[in-house]
Amino acid sequence: MTWLFSEMKILIAPNTFKESLSAPEVCEAIRVGILAAGFEGEIVSVPMADGGDGTMNALVASTGGEIRSVTVSDPLGRPVEAAFGLLGDGRTAVVEMAQASGLWRLSPVERNPLLTSTRGTGELIATALRAGASTVIVGIGGSATNDGGAGMAQALGYRFLDADSKEVEGIGGALCRISRIDASGVMPELFSARIRVACDVENPLLGPRGATRVYGPQKGATGEMFDRLEAGLANLAYLWESDLGISVKDRPGAGAAGGLGAGLVAFCGAKLEPGFDLVAEVSGLRKALDGADLVLTGEGRVDASTAFGKVPTGVARLVCAAGIPVVCLTGDIAGNCANLHECGITAIFPIVRGPVTLETSMNEAARSIALSTEQVIRLWMRR
Repeated sequence: MTWLFSEMKILIAPNTFKESLSAPEVCEAIRVGILAAGFEGEIVSVPMADGGDGTMNALVASTGGEIRSVTVSDPLGRPVEAAFGLLGDGRTAVVEMAQASGLWRLSPVERNPLLTSTRGTGELIATALRAGASTVIVGIGGSATNDGGAGMAQALGYRFLDADSKEVEGIGGALCRISRIDASGVMPELFSARIRVACDVENPLLGPRGATRVYGPQKGATGEMFDRLEAGLANLAYLWESDLGISVKDRPGAGAAGGLGAGLVAFCGAKLEPGFDLVAEVSGLRKALDGADLVLTGEGRVDASTAFGKVPTGVARLVCAAGIPVVCLTGDIAGNCANLHECGITAIFPIVRGPVTLETSMNEAARSIALSTEQVIRLWMRR
């Protein structure tokens, strides 16, 4: 039977194992396990992401691109080192807003959405455009901000003026003071660029399901902050219509990342797209699936919610019509995951081998993935 398997193809397409291994590292661990089982056929790796953490690393790895570091502003305006990805075509960049404007940049006592800004995200976009990117993919998860993208816009050349024509800082607590948006100084590269946003939430900008009410608490919003932040975003939405001629506040996803979803549409002409679908397209996943006999995917934790926009079920959805088996490797299976089989996942295998601490499990993730993969492939080759 060895000759038969030498003609077969296995596709590896996992997500990151959060706080443990990047998607490219997971791919390598799975590859090690496949080889240990004696498989001699074709192995193709396509690191995946759902538009959140790890999107930059996954797309850079899958396209043969590079990661570039740059000094930008953190949510409170302090200089920090962040990175963006330039993909293998040399014309597409990937920016994760959390790199510059993420909640992880602030200690719990520093979290105050009245004072935070997405300026650093705008600086990353501007740097990518100046580097020659004609398309910028933006992942907008994990934000520390509620500024409607005003800080980002200022980094791209927009100015916000009050009733006395004095410039207003693009932070959540100052949005109510803006009377006019001046677009005369916007960098010209922005107008010819294509901005694509990985966005999997459908929250509108305002109201009980909007940016402030739903996501404000995790960013430090309390008490009277809510009304002030909500009023600021409402004022910004009014100015988008009056000064820029764009109505965006009710669009699904407008409330993502403290209104950055709406801001990217209004200030950059961006398109909001499902994260997995966007990454799958750019990484060439569909083409890589051609001729595959087995698909191995996975991520650090799976539960019933994995069915909604996550990598394992996204991969399974692409291949289910072809009848290709899809195996999901994971560090933790939580609750009843029967719905994942309905989404096309053939089987789910935990990688943890016996009772261990979380720290040990994370430190040994690569070895555990390789060992579990070896057993999966040995079973598959016995069929």
